[in-house]
Amino acid sequence: MKLALISDAWRPQVNGVVTTLSRICEGARQRGHQVETFTPDCYRNWPCPGYPEIRLALGCGSRLPSQLDAFAPDAIHIATEGPLGMAARRYCLQRRLPFTTSFHTRFAEYVNLRTRLPLRWGYAALRWFHRPSVRVMAPTPTQVSDLRARGFRNLVLWSRGVDTTLFAPRGKARIDDVRPVFMYVGRLAVEKGLDDFLRLDLPGVKYVVGDGPSRTELQKRYPDVRFLGYRCGLDLAETISAADVFVFPSRTDTFGLVMLEALAAGVPVAAYPVPGPQDVITDPSVGCLDHDLRAAALRALELRSEDCRKFAERFTWDRCTEQFLGYLAPISR
Repeated sequence: MKLALISDAWRPQVNGVVTTLSRICEGARQRGHQVETFTPDCYRNWPCPGYPEIRLALGCGSRLPSQLDAFAPDAIHIATEGPLGMAARRYCLQRRLPFTTSFHTRFAEYVNLRTRLPLRWGYAALRWFHRPSVRVMAPTPTQVSDLRARGFRNLVLWSRGVDTTLFAPRGKARIDDVRPVFMYVGRLAVEKGLDDFLRLDLPGVKYVVGDGPSRTELQKRYPDVRFLGYRCGLDLAETISAADVFVFPSRTDTFGLVMLEALAAGVPVAAYPVPGPQDVITDPSVGCLDHDLRAAALRALELRSEDCRKFAERFTWDRCTEQFLGYLAPISR
């Protein structure tokens, strides 16, 4: 099969969306499929306002049709709702080709937090984008239910995986500091709720791994917090493993793949009882969900590393890839 994957989110971004798409491309190729990715690095691009690490493809609307015609895919998947996603959607509709889409990011909530644009307007735009899709892949049962209640159709559950070889218990020696270590890993942006974590009165020390538009302000506001910047690969895996509790303060994530990475490293999770964490932390022996985030973080200290690791081993990229391939809509030629 020749698969065209269109995504506005791609390397060098470091996030769960890019990790997921990279792994399913790798898995599809290992199964003998030909995968062509259409991403911002293939075009002239411009940094997204407020998110400079996100590049927006310019001029893709004029170039993408001829590129897709030349590739002649057997299936088309549109992963994002940005300029490339819009161009691919238009291409498919003009040629009456079936396509699938996926719902990775709660953009309506993100835009609402930054601009106060009503949620109903944001979801109306997203509903319009996904309406022609043969299947809309969403990462959790809660997300499927929420989108269905908002009028989305053709929804299917597409779970996630974790690299349990890379993310594994590696001891605590990487961080030589007072204990316990409470850690957050991810983008530093307003929608991630970092203030909820960093203002907590907790024993030990807080670590923040990642970067983003809020970093400078957060460093000024919380001088006692250790900000490490971006980490990736083995460096990231060793850093996560050195934490005692992984704190996930976001209320807007659709899944939160980094929680699985922490669990695979044997680190228990503390989070709010909201969509995303509710779908990942389904066993109280691996994480604590509480509207009182401090209480959740302190209780998580009592959980066993081996239980976290065993739980994470159930989430494989092989299963994720098989689900994805099974949902694709074949193009008849």
